[in-house]
Amino acid sequence: MPDQTAARATAAVTHASAIAHASAPAPASPPAATPASARLRTAFPPLLAAWFLTRLWLVPAALKISPFVGGGGLDPSVSKVYTGWYAVLSGGSFPLHDVSWQYPPGAALPILAPGLVPGLGFGHAFIVLAALCDAAIFVLLVRVARRRGRSLAGPWLWTVGLAVLSTMPWNRFDLHVTALAMLALVTASARHAWAGRAFGAVTALAAVIKVWPALLLAGTARGRRTRTAWAAAAVTGAAVTAALALAMPNAFSFLSAQESRGIQIESVGSLPFHVARHLGWSGTWAAKDGSHEFVGPWVDGVSVAMQVSTVPAFGWLLWWRRRSDRTGARVLPDAALTATLLFVVTSRVISPQYMVWLLGLAAVCLLRGDTTQRPVALLILAACVFTTLDFPLLYRGLRDDASWLSIANLYARNLLLLAAAWLSARRLWRGTVPARRPSAPPSR
Repeated sequence: MPDQTAARATAAVTHASAIAHASAPAPASPPAATPASARLRTAFPPLLAAWFLTRLWLVPAALKISPFVGGGGLDPSVSKVYTGWYAVLSGGSFPLHDVSWQYPPGAALPILAPGLVPGLGFGHAFIVLAALCDAAIFVLLVRVARRRGRSLAGPWLWTVGLAVLSTMPWNRFDLHVTALAMLALVTASARHAWAGRAFGAVTALAAVIKVWPALLLAGTARGRRTRTAWAAAAVTGAAVTAALALAMPNAFSFLSAQESRGIQIESVGSLPFHVARHLGWSGTWAAKDGSHEFVGPWVDGVSVAMQVSTVPAFGWLLWWRRRSDRTGARVLPDAALTATLLFVVTSRVISPQYMVWLLGLAAVCLLRGDTTQRPVALLILAACVFTTLDFPLLYRGLRDDASWLSIANLYARNLLLLAAAWLSARRLWRGTVPARRPSAPPSR
């Protein structure tokens, strides 16, 4: 009898443990990777290798320490122009009689920054800081793409496009400005109450260095987002400008330098004059206002026409703002790219570094799969190829000899930019402006 009782007790315990084991929740298994995240992990190593290898070649080449470029001095933009500005700015004043100083007061910040780098001369420190800006942009793009499960098309465009432009980007302070503009656009997409104010503040900081980032404000959503961003931009811009103006005299000397700008030989307005040189036109080029510009008959008229052409371009932007639905997150970067393209193609100057701006904005657009600007980004990348062929490879033939090969290359580049501006505006309109429905016929 005791044996039977013990057996029954053992069976009851076994049965109870089996029930408890069956009812206990199974240990959580790690979540399976989504196809999108798996693709991102697979695509990242080639992207990182491409960025690292291109920069491993281009940055030393800009520093003139690469075995592939030999010796020689740094790019004249750094060794002469920027070094001269640094000497004046570090002495406590903005350049007053230097016609090449045509920038708002905030441009003093990237020019003075190399002086804070220990152990390096101005030129090498400037290029190192530009390389750090490029690295920061790459990290920003990859971080946003990987965190939100998006495409790596944006980081790829930045990696390849900047490499196509050769060493030029690291010899200009446009990398600094573009980094701020891209940061502003990425910040605006954050889901925080402070995102609008931060976007406006960073945009203003970039705009007081070079004016064009103010165009980022074109795509802000109606109502509170516009009021918040524009107010933050106004306060920040005014505060930074006032601080610099109080710290150093001649802060607004750049305004008078801008008044005398003519038609730079790489702009859209220069195209007819390159052909006219072969048809008996009596004009020529001259080193003027910090660039090479055409001088002679009809130049002033074309210069006025280029300035006037900005009126319908920005009038269209205002009309688009009135008609468009700007609630989507993709609208802000898409509109920024459209506005900047319109600014570039109607400008009297198209310097090679303008392509850095367009690449940066296009890369931010490509972070979103629903962007309207994907084919525009490809046109910009193609324009980068012709830009590098133009400067520095074919530049002397364009300027001195009016070579037909150089002229054809410039036409190709500028026509690509015109096509990009037209396509960008067209796709932005179609992607944001609701179609008007035909009104119903009156009932009888």
